Amino acid sequence: MGTLDLAAIVADVGREMQSHRGEGHVADYIPALARVDARRFGLAVVTCGGETFETGDAWVPFSIQSISKVFTLTLALERLGEDLWARVGREPSGSRFNSIVQLEAEHGVPRNPFINAGAIVTTDALMAGRGRDEVIAEIRDTLRRLADNDTIDLDKEVAESEAATGFRNYALANFMRGFDNLRSPVEEVLQTYFHQCAMRITCRQLARAGLFLANGGVDPISGERVVSAEHARRICAIMMTCGHYDASGDFAFKVGLPGKSGVGGGILTIAPGKAAIAVWSPGLNEVGNSQVGTLALERLVAKTGWSVF
Repeated sequence: MGTLDLAAIVADVGREMQSHRGEGHVADYIPALARVDARRFGLAVVTCGGETFETGDAWVPFSIQSISKVFTLTLALERLGEDLWARVGREPSGSRFNSIVQLEAEHGVPRNPFINAGAIVTTDALMAGRGRDEVIAEIRDTLRRLADNDTIDLDKEVAESEAATGFRNYALANFMRGFDNLRSPVEEVLQTYFHQCAMRITCRQLARAGLFLANGGVDPISGERVVSAEHARRICAIMMTCGHYDASGDFAFKVGLPGKSGVGGGILTIAPGKAAIAVWSPGLNEVGNSQVGTLALERLVAKTGWSVF
């Protein structure tokens, strides 16, 4: 660790991204996200030794979107353990993140917890008889605790924007309810899901929140065991194989680390035993992952040698 000059590496990556700022297209199908400045770029690295290195807009809050699925999966695994896997698979989907075709062929059991259908089932499992306000508060408070920052909160405008345009998610949820793979009322589950995706977080906070996954389930700074070592390993495995939807193989090829993207332009990436990395650039590529963010991670890993391969 000591041989790497992370401050210089992160600064270099920031400089290299200057000419790429604005590439890709913002997620304009969610009205509240369509207005975000595509030229924004932030990167933060928090090491297992507790050091933070950052560049660009690492302090600007953005919409967490699907990266929240890492944290709801963490909570659901701790609450349900292995029983969760009876309701959601662990295989890459190879389909769009909101595909309904595969769901019908596989009798309402989603391929993995990171496609929309799987995340909705995971949220439902987390609810298990509890109301949405309680579960939304638990997700928010978990992020605050892990990031060691009480300013993380949800963006009501984004949540309302998603609910108003989330017709496919309503279709997926009702479909799974028809297969008896959704236990709580559809509206309650979806409102919880839309709100968890509408949390606002910065690169700095996101990297800090994910750090426990780089250290076998233990937050190396606070010493808190967040999840078992086995669950941490499994979450990272699913991030590697499923974290970028149908471009997960390409991300593994280019970056070589477990990661989870969101259509807000963020990506949380884990370098096991070393650091958690969060990057944000709102312009997305054709499969819905941050274009400049992916490039920045590719450069960072090339300079650090942190690829797991």
